Amino acid sequence: MITYETIKQNENIRTYIQKADRSLGKLGFTEHNFAHVCMVAENCGYILETLGYSEHEVDLAKIAAYMHDIGNVVNRSEHSQSGALMAFRLLANLDMPADDIAEIITAIGNHDEGTGTPVSPIAAALILADKSDVRRSRVRNQDPTTFDIHDRVNYSVTKVNLKINEDKTLIKLKLNIDPHYCSVMDYFEIFMERMILCRKAADYLGLQFKLFINEQQLI
Repeated sequence: MITYETIKQNENIRTYIQKADRSLGKLGFTEHNFAHVCMVAENCGYILETLGYSEHEVDLAKIAAYMHDIGNVVNRSEHSQSGALMAFRLLANLDMPADDIAEIITAIGNHDEGTGTPVSPIAAALILADKSDVRRSRVRNQDPTTFDIHDRVNYSVTKVNLKINEDKTLIKLKLNIDPHYCSVMDYFEIFMERMILCRKAADYLGLQFKLFINEQQLI
């Protein structure tokens, strides 16, 4: 059986993740390497496990999350679609069942805010997990005087927490932001479209999405 743990050890997939991250680094994007994809995988699994989905569905969600950005090795533009096609080929070559591959590539192909839609539980969980990964350690640029707005927003986040309440009716994204580096308006300038997609994803899972920045509810 192909599992999340076996996928993590696959050298071909690891190479595509590394090469994709290298290309994004040259383009000035934040870190998209193993720290990002593993964090997204863990949060993706947490969401579905908390909501009572099966162990198998949780594992498929983690695989989709781990592989969701490999399309950046081709081009940043439409990377969710190219990544889905790459994942199809890689997983088919590992003899993964077609039903499982379909779930994974559907989620990968729908994770980006430009074209994505929460069309399945795994796709919805991936959207929420991916868009909530905002943190200082993703910033590559070490010179704050040359930060662009993406650097400022990510660098300003000192703490992030994604949590489903005990009643399983709400999912809260709580951020602590250092206002020396960015304002709340800066955050929304970059992430408004992503937050709207998160709200749609939460709704698909039967949840309300709420965003808190420095203890103030924004959404």
